[in-house]
Amino acid sequence: MAGITYSVLDLATVVAGKTPEDTFRHSLELAQYAEELGYKRYWLAEHHNMISVASSATSVLIGYIAGGTKTIRVGSGGIMLPNHSPLVIAEQFGTLASLYPGRIDLGLGRAPGTDQVTAMAIRGSRFNAAHDFPEDVEQLKTYFSDDNASSQVRAIPGEGLDIPIWILGSSTDSARLAAEKGLPYAFASHFAPAQFLTAINIYRQNFKPSATLQKPYVISCVNVVAADTDAEANRLVTSLLQFFMGVVTGRRRLLQPPVDSMDDIWNAQEAEAVGQMLGCSFIGSPETIREDLQSFMEQTKVDELMVTSHIYDHQARLHSYEIFADVIKKVSVPVLN
Repeated sequence: MAGITYSVLDLATVVAGKTPEDTFRHSLELAQYAEELGYKRYWLAEHHNMISVASSATSVLIGYIAGGTKTIRVGSGGIMLPNHSPLVIAEQFGTLASLYPGRIDLGLGRAPGTDQVTAMAIRGSRFNAAHDFPEDVEQLKTYFSDDNASSQVRAIPGEGLDIPIWILGSSTDSARLAAEKGLPYAFASHFAPAQFLTAINIYRQNFKPSATLQKPYVISCVNVVAADTDAEANRLVTSLLQFFMGVVTGRRRLLQPPVDSMDDIWNAQEAEAVGQMLGCSFIGSPETIREDLQSFMEQTKVDELMVTSHIYDHQARLHSYEIFADVIKKVSVPVLN
């Protein structure tokens, strides 16, 4: 039996009545508290043209969080690599790893992190760059390697630095790529749970050991809304439900305050669509969370849980992470052979 590594995914969510400036200050406070509570990583995700998500300049935010903490690993969950040239990302993360040695992670995704119109504005003539994702990952690894020292194009800083690369995904395609390259794999089960079990099975069954990783390593990102009582958690989670409803309908808003009932906010079809996104979510009191987590871990045997919490009130959000950190120490699972 083994304990479970636990981490944070922060979407830098802007709540109604607040600004991105408030969001960044709260993110740093959460990262500092997470460090105290034993969370291993604090990752930020690249998104664009979303009113409620302020993490578009992901590398800048990673530097801000790393500069305000001491031991927690800070990274991307993820950088959407087709939006950038591999050289620029190598330089940015080489700079971060030089400023904060041994603390920077580089998670990579292939989606644009936005709508198609905005993706065109970002990528321009490279609009179909997602097709080059496997080659771009390999190019990035080359820029980080000592072997690139004789190349005409070098990443300075970046070359020769130990910067762990992770493959992120929400489908089986990413699982196959991570397995083929022998890289750790983080699945976006917090919003795309449907293919989660299939994807991690494909990854584990096809994994090829590499110089950086000898056996499969899986992170599952999950939604957590924990409170002292089930009733309070079920009220707090209505902010997340409204957030997901905006994703489903395309009518995005700043993160809304919780409500006593969703009945007057959504219709049956919207409720069903949101429900399908909640398959890897843990909502409730400490005891409820513990029971649900134990079952989840016995079924999936993932190596690490990464928690994201769309909670309107900052203090309630901090308390949710505190509850989770306490509860997860009471959950254990058999280790995969």
